Amino acid sequence: MDYAVWGSLQDRVYKSEIKDVEELRQRIQEEWDGLDQRLIDSAVSEWRKRLQACVAANQEHFEHKL
Repeated sequence: MDYAVWGSLQDRVYKSEIKDVEELRQRIQEEWDGLDQRLIDSAVSEWRKRLQACVAANQEHFEHKL
């Protein structure tokens, strides 16, 4: 999952204290269901760019080229 999606999800999940693992699971599911589809679509688009940059870099670092 792209860092943008995880960052957004993480902010929403941890907006308040979590009591136990079950509450964490529930909150992750609720917040995932509430994510804006445009955020997910954008992350998928960026992932494709990252994969293409990785292949083009031929085993070299590529993050600086994004």
